[in-house]
Amino acid sequence: MINGSIVALITPLNSDGSVDYKSLEKLVEYHITEGTDAIVAVGTTGESATLPISEHIEVVAHTVKFASGRIPVIGGNGANATAEAVELTKAQNDLGVAAMLGVTPYYNKPSPKGLIAHYKAVAQSTDIPQILYNVPGRTTVDMLPETVAELVNVPNIIGVKEATGDVSRVKRLRELCGEDFLLYSGDDATAREFLSLGGNGVISVANNIVPKQFKLMCDAAIKGDLQTAMAAEDSIKGLFSALFCEANPIPVKWAVHRMGLISHGDIRLPLTELSTEFHGLLLDAMKNARIEVK
Repeated sequence: MINGSIVALITPLNSDGSVDYKSLEKLVEYHITEGTDAIVAVGTTGESATLPISEHIEVVAHTVKFASGRIPVIGGNGANATAEAVELTKAQNDLGVAAMLGVTPYYNKPSPKGLIAHYKAVAQSTDIPQILYNVPGRTTVDMLPETVAELVNVPNIIGVKEATGDVSRVKRLRELCGEDFLLYSGDDATAREFLSLGGNGVISVANNIVPKQFKLMCDAAIKGDLQTAMAAEDSIKGLFSALFCEANPIPVKWAVHRMGLISHGDIRLPLTELSTEFHGLLLDAMKNARIEVK
């Protein structure tokens, strides 16, 4: 069972657009040292939409290699075509990932029936635990709790990443899916409340730059220590909006580079580097969170 503070890790790139594996290894070590509970490799924040399948698998494989069993790695396996999602899943079967995270098919706007058929097909192509991922703000399809409940009895579907920001869904999901089904927040701004209401963990963007503080918040919220959780949240909550001043992962990648954790801040088209008009906003939020900038 993977609980707590989980980082949606960025994928560092060299200035020529190739993956910077040296910086990736540095990031993995950083999160192990800072106490992060697990890593998601090549999810939305890892620029999964612009990595071809071969490169996607290479990044997951290197992340597992660098982690060397010291921290669980969750591999992204989402796609808007079910056949491609199955291909990504099968390609990760022998990599050593602890689980996989599959976003709802984007652009196609599948019905609940289509979502159920999609996730069953993916789950049946592997024995590795699968985590559903609902983020309608990016995919245009909202996988409602009632749809999730239809997938609970698939043996290796173990949980859902819920990124609507609607914390009322925690109660409904728990009622429909049971106590053993894992509920992860995918929204930093409501993560503390999500955990306090019975969530199991957070797959976070902000965790890329404040892993120690984020873990403190998560651990305290899960334990019911509201005072500690709120104090930890207060120290970093300015980042929760600043890191979305432009499309994720543009701001967080810029911030990680300014911290000196990666050699380059490059990002793949059609996304472009952070607009200069937002530099001050993000630097102020980082300063308030006591992040050292180089």
